[in-house]
Amino acid sequence: MEFQDFSAHAAVGKLAALARAPHDLTAAGGLTAERISAMKTSGCGFDLLYATQRVTPAVLDALQELADEAGLIAAYAAMRQGAVLNRIQGYASENRQVLHTACRDVFDDPPMAPEASAKARRELEKLRIFLDELASGAIVNAEGKPFTTMVQVGIGGSDLGPRALYMALKAYALCGRSARFIANVDPDDVAEVLSGLDLSRTLFNVVSKSGSTLETLTNEELVRARIVAAGLDPALHLVAVTGEGSPMDDANKYLRSFYMEDYIGGRYSATSMVGLVTLGFVLGFEAVMEILRGAHEVDRAAMEPDIRANIPLLLALLGIWNHNFLGHATVAVLPYSQALSRFPAHLQQCDMESNGKSVTRQGKTVGWKTGPVVWGEPGTNGQHAFYQLIHQGTEVVPVEFIGFRHSQYGLDLRVAGTGSQQKLLANMLAQSLALALGKQDDNPVRCFPGNRPNSILIADRLTPQIMGGLLAIYEHRIAFQGFCWNINSFDQEGVQLGKILATRLLDLIAGRMAAKGSSALEESMLQQAGIR
Repeated sequence: MEFQDFSAHAAVGKLAALARAPHDLTAAGGLTAERISAMKTSGCGFDLLYATQRVTPAVLDALQELADEAGLIAAYAAMRQGAVLNRIQGYASENRQVLHTACRDVFDDPPMAPEASAKARRELEKLRIFLDELASGAIVNAEGKPFTTMVQVGIGGSDLGPRALYMALKAYALCGRSARFIANVDPDDVAEVLSGLDLSRTLFNVVSKSGSTLETLTNEELVRARIVAAGLDPALHLVAVTGEGSPMDDANKYLRSFYMEDYIGGRYSATSMVGLVTLGFVLGFEAVMEILRGAHEVDRAAMEPDIRANIPLLLALLGIWNHNFLGHATVAVLPYSQALSRFPAHLQQCDMESNGKSVTRQGKTVGWKTGPVVWGEPGTNGQHAFYQLIHQGTEVVPVEFIGFRHSQYGLDLRVAGTGSQQKLLANMLAQSLALALGKQDDNPVRCFPGNRPNSILIADRLTPQIMGGLLAIYEHRIAFQGFCWNINSFDQEGVQLGKILATRLLDLIAGRMAAKGSSALEESMLQQAGIR
């Protein structure tokens, strides 16, 4: 697969010219009912409303040209088929396939990457058997009682995605089942999570692809010590998700092992065993398959070359328009759903670890902006916090709203003629309009400039299938942008330097630095921090 520099595409010049006079949403006729009806894309249970973006048909046509020139659909298809896209030409790199989509390509025959999908099916069957044994009583604790809690021990992609999905779907939990998560190497995190747990009825799911992640192994040892102190056998309470043949692939230390492949990046691993073991424990196997089905439907729909009919591709290109041509440095993802309270944190990792790059696929320094800063919190809470800056600050922050027409639990009460869910949605729609249209006032502190670009992604209800689809929409939005910017969205070299220096500091603390060669700078840092 050949990739070209972003600046080499003819459409970039067209878009730059159009960006000199972007659509004025605040002008007379800038936002009409006809525009709202026309700028809507639907698919896989979602509607994307983007009339409140600063785009015109001419901008959309130029964005279509950019997608075609950059070969975004061809690159995406190559990814799904197993092309080695995790690489930098001419330089040492991971040199891997990128096949997180194969984890859910288990419904079509033939799948796009048959060997990878066959492995996914084998792991799903192992998971089904494991969950059946838990349900039937074939797997119980030493007292013959069922397990009620699973604690996932992992960090980064082994925590954020699974945690976000668990919190999103707790409404569908099996009776008596719950999950907790340990990620931070901070011992207070472990202590807080274990507080009040009945360890005898708890399974610990330790997740590390390499089997050597420092934070995860440290937390595992803390957990093992607590299990032993409670008079229990750790081998009967610990499950592993790791690479086949890793140091953690040890039947003597774990009740059961599930495998993850090196072609599935951590931040893209929520639909692999990394996420599905804990989600399966809490939600059951049928819900797991619904998550996969929703993701797979979006995987297939993302093959559509028409940007006006492809939600993740259109989101990606609107993001490029806002970032590269209108000059906006950040994007806020604001779900109007408390269940999605940790979804922005997952997207922050997935996007910023993927597209926070400054080197092209050919190893050269980029000459254009790549990934934006991604952040967000759920509404309506955020309205009473940071929306002041979004409406009236000097930094324009494009917003991607996410909402649902119906609540998960159906628990609602009409107050002053409307229900809580209606109030939630009314607030989301009002914020979208207010950001776009602004408001003029003789009092300058009550003036709102408007022209703050935003979009709304809405579905009927947050179900396992819709959650799978939502996850895939954002995974592909990120990948499309990386392809367009000619960067490798699938490595994470930027996290390595800090790890190396932390290891050296730990060697100093442990008195091992004589063998490593200490530095006065490192010694000084430890002393000034009061650690030595």
